[in-house]
Amino acid sequence: MTSQAFTPATQSTIARTVLRFALGVVFFAHGWQKIFEYTIPGTQAAFAQMGVPAAQLVAPAIGFLELFGGAAIILGVLVRPVAALLALDMLGALFLVHAPAGLFADKGGYELVLVLAAGAAALALAGAGRFSIDALAFGRSQNRILGGLA
Repeated sequence: MTSQAFTPATQSTIARTVLRFALGVVFFAHGWQKIFEYTIPGTQAAFAQMGVPAAQLVAPAIGFLELFGGAAIILGVLVRPVAALLALDMLGALFLVHAPAGLFADKGGYELVLVLAAGAAALALAGAGRFSIDALAFGRSQNRILGGLA
């Protein structure tokens, strides 16, 4: 009989923490880039050129969603709703911008946005895990109500 180093619940929490950190860093960096490097007017112009509807409104909203949403995901704050919004953000990017270029990123494709959408959707479904502010603030009962596996 073999012994496990970690229980399945602990493994799930560690996996969600790793996923939260990786996704959060990428979303935060992309939001930072849209707001501070490209600037809001530059991002608005880029979104308009890519054919994003209402680019003047959508570009800053997406920039701030990715910046603050990435930070929230890292910290484990309101992970389910933030992750759901980020998944929708990435699905929008996939269908509005990247799908025509195919899968591969070197041609402007959708491989990155697909992985980010899937990771964000997984967090929206599974929740932040025990190593999060959500767990401290809401405990296990909220996770059960929302269908989480904490």
